[in-house]
Amino acid sequence: VQVVESGGGLVQAGGSLRLSCTVSGLTFGGHAMAWFRQAPGKEREGVACINWYGTYTLYADSVKGRFTISRSNHYNTLYLQMNSLKPEDTAMYYCAVGQDARCSASWSTPSRVQYWGQGTQVTVSS
Repeated sequence: VQVVESGGGLVQAGGSLRLSCTVSGLTFGGHAMAWFRQAPGKEREGVACINWYGTYTLYADSVKGRFTISRSNHYNTLYLQMNSLKPEDTAMYYCAVGQDARCSASWSTPSRVQYWGQGTQVTVSS
């Protein structure tokens, strides 16, 4: 299984970025997908989750109203549109393949992730 993120970079506060994640080697449409992030010295935290069909999403309170998670099962790709970025959004962002098709109550628990990408760095300057 390969999980590859792209789209990170340096952006000023208030700006936008769109992250992408392509997955190969498994049935992409059979898994919930999520984005996590980890800032230096902090624990990895769940940012957003989307169910297998793209009809149900969950967000961390810190990103609600600013970030949008979406997916294309046709292209085996997950997206994260990030708007109104803040310096506190600075982190390594990771794409995560869930163990099942739904965003369960424990979706934001890193131990529930089946596969991880290598991460893409997002830096927001003030």
